[in-house]
Amino acid sequence: MSRDVDTLLEALPYIREFHGRTIVIKYGGAAMTDPRLKEEFGRDVALLKYVGMNPVIVHGGGPDITSYMERLNMPVRFIDGLRVSDADTVEVAKMVLVGKVNKDIVGLINRHGQRAVGLSGDDGALFNCSKMTSPSGGDLGFVGRIDSVDTGILTHVAQDYIPVIASVGVDAEGNSYNINADTAASAVAAALGAYKAMFLTDVIGWLADPDDPESLISEASAAQLREGLDSVQGGMRPKLEACLAAVDAGVASAVIVDGRVRHSLLVELFTETGQGTMIK
Repeated sequence: MSRDVDTLLEALPYIREFHGRTIVIKYGGAAMTDPRLKEEFGRDVALLKYVGMNPVIVHGGGPDITSYMERLNMPVRFIDGLRVSDADTVEVAKMVLVGKVNKDIVGLINRHGQRAVGLSGDDGALFNCSKMTSPSGGDLGFVGRIDSVDTGILTHVAQDYIPVIASVGVDAEGNSYNINADTAASAVAAALGAYKAMFLTDVIGWLADPDDPESLISEASAAQLREGLDSVQGGMRPKLEACLAAVDAGVASAVIVDGRVRHSLLVELFTETGQGTMIK
């Protein structure tokens, strides 16, 4: 009993700090696929809303997209950690992300007592996109860069609901784009003036040596990240770039969180130890 009380008392100053603040959470990795972690994520997000925070969820669904593409005998390729997306790939991505994954997450949060509303970058012209290339200059096809975020629909929905956003969008000509979910979460956090951006992933954080889990960089400044970014490869690079873009845009901090850890959101937000890598 004493330990439970101590835990609540430890959380109190953080609850006070985050009350009324907007927290953008990129939901991905094992937390989206492991049944127990999925349920705990829905419960944790509901709790954030109950204690007065304004969570906004941005999600991808890479494993689901890959699974459906493989069923359809479609090639799956990545460049610099980003999915190469021709017109057919984008069509599958939109069907999977908007029609299945988004609704699964909405239902998950609803079951735990808070009301969530599903959106995509198409809704209310939320994301205005243009074609992007990979950091190494490779052609990614219909992979989009978010040029602007129209927050009107978000601020309206977030007054009473938890927005859950699928990372797809369109350009001015109506062409559809697949958008990296880390990039989308960063853009949303910047546009909303979020207090914190959190990126759930399947690693413990940014490692100075990718082969050494003991080399975790627990905290870094934007300048330190900018200096070390060229040495980062694979899927971690888009995440760190997203953290950097969010902080550069005025978000107080961005954190890469190990979504394989139970209640990792709550540990990061409400305890002194935290976890993962924080960029400030």
